[in-house]
Amino acid sequence: MSVGLAPSRIVSVARHPNEIDLLRIARALAERQRYRYVQPEVVPVSSGYLVRSPCCSRRPDPEGGVVDIARLVWADAPACWLLYRKAHEEDLWVEDSSFVRLTDALARLNADPDRRFWQ
Repeated sequence: MSVGLAPSRIVSVARHPNEIDLLRIARALAERQRYRYVQPEVVPVSSGYLVRSPCCSRRPDPEGGVVDIARLVWADAPACWLLYRKAHEEDLWVEDSSFVRLTDALARLNADPDRRFWQ
């Protein structure tokens, strides 16, 4: 007797945010080039992660509060990480770049040669 298996249902499971990548991002931020004396936080958001940090330069926030630095969002098609920076004056997220690997996106965020993230 042959037993046939019912076709499996494909269930879409959100891969991001997850605790492992949240910790990887938080750990990687310790290697950043700018504002090393403040402690940024990584917050899970829909399909990715939000990086926030106390504002030391007082440019984005004259009060010196916590400001949004970057968003890392996983895109399924094409499969890549989208790195966004915050345009504080307009209060908008602007796509900066895309990467296949999370480590490459974090390297861009940490280096920030044009001071687009860590203002």
